[in-house]
Amino acid sequence: MQQFIIEGGYPLNGVLEVGGNKNAVLKLMAACLLTDQPVTLTNVPSILDVRVMAEILRKLGASVAYDESARRMTIHAERLHTHVVDASLSTRLRASIVLAGALLGRLGAAVLPFPGGDVIGRRRVDTHLLALQKLGAQIEVARGFHMRAEQLRGANVLLDEASVTATENAILAAARAKGTTVIRNAACEPHVQDLCHFLVMLGVPIEGIGSNQIVVHGREQLGGGTFRVGADYIEVASYIGAAAVTGGEVLIKNADPQHLAMIELVYNKLGVHWEVRGEDIFVPRGQAMRVQNDLGNRIPTIKAQPWPAFPSDLLSIALVIATQSSGAVMFHEWMYDGRLFFTDKLVSMGARIVLCDPHRALVQGHTPLHGNLTISSPDIRAGIALLIAALCARGTTIIGNAHHIDRGYERVEEKLSALGAKIERVTTS
Repeated sequence: MQQFIIEGGYPLNGVLEVGGNKNAVLKLMAACLLTDQPVTLTNVPSILDVRVMAEILRKLGASVAYDESARRMTIHAERLHTHVVDASLSTRLRASIVLAGALLGRLGAAVLPFPGGDVIGRRRVDTHLLALQKLGAQIEVARGFHMRAEQLRGANVLLDEASVTATENAILAAARAKGTTVIRNAACEPHVQDLCHFLVMLGVPIEGIGSNQIVVHGREQLGGGTFRVGADYIEVASYIGAAAVTGGEVLIKNADPQHLAMIELVYNKLGVHWEVRGEDIFVPRGQAMRVQNDLGNRIPTIKAQPWPAFPSDLLSIALVIATQSSGAVMFHEWMYDGRLFFTDKLVSMGARIVLCDPHRALVQGHTPLHGNLTISSPDIRAGIALLIAALCARGTTIIGNAHHIDRGYERVEEKLSALGAKIERVTTS
């Protein structure tokens, strides 16, 4: 097992570049199964989930060449020899479920186990199944999913929730379906947009990209090409938070700032500001770090909602920022009933947090945090939030289960060390 040892209290200063969007690249890799032509992805992040997905594709019969140092991956699914997804691998990441739409589109069949991923509360898959059934898939649920479709056909699909992965599964299946598919109440996150633009490059006409109604005109044959994965806006926002709470000054290169508008509004409420310099983000030192109250001096609420609102994946990071901002703020996570449970670890570091119920936490700042303790990373986002807390805490903090953070953040200790952080990765028995 690996863990991080962090000596806090040092401001981050310097320049860094984030990796490609984790939530985009995994779906793009799955989408490569739809074509028998070679596809090259650039700006691929060197993270654990990417390596797991690459191995899944190889076991299905695809050729995967991955140059991690160059962030470049070429996938050629000329022939697939099975529609059965390896259970030991796919249960390690949530995104494996989008292999259903890709395999149904390419082979007309898919067998895969229940998806894995972070344990942050109930994560229903009903929306996926209803969408795929609408497109013509027959599905049996027995220790996993057994799906078959003689011919996927375009349909009018109304999702019962704006689920990101259900939207992506529907798009993937519709790309090879016969006819036109209209997906309403679709998710429109940047990674959904990336998937659509990628499929357009492969020859699938798609309308409504970036909206909640996506129209996919299915094609029997798809081509190949080269596609750049967009910057991971969650990683960008994580490093913005780390710079702010440590009192540092950081320039984030190639950050795709066009996706940060709502994140900027919420961070501004916590007294965190930055400058856009072309494609870069500059976080200056001397942040206000004061909560901006609502009208009437009311305590503000930061609520995770579907895009283009504030993303759930950033709620943990924003909560840590709030511990270092003067004032009170309520956090509301309506999607996942386990996302906020990591707050007990912040309390042990000196934070003033009341967990009102599984979905709401009240934070009172500014409170100095202290290290000199060992805590465990329960999931990707809570893990990086705890790491950010450790960076600004006085003393040494040991964070176990480093592999959780590795799933979404590439070479995190190297990037932070280059900015002046005192962080070390160690392996324990």
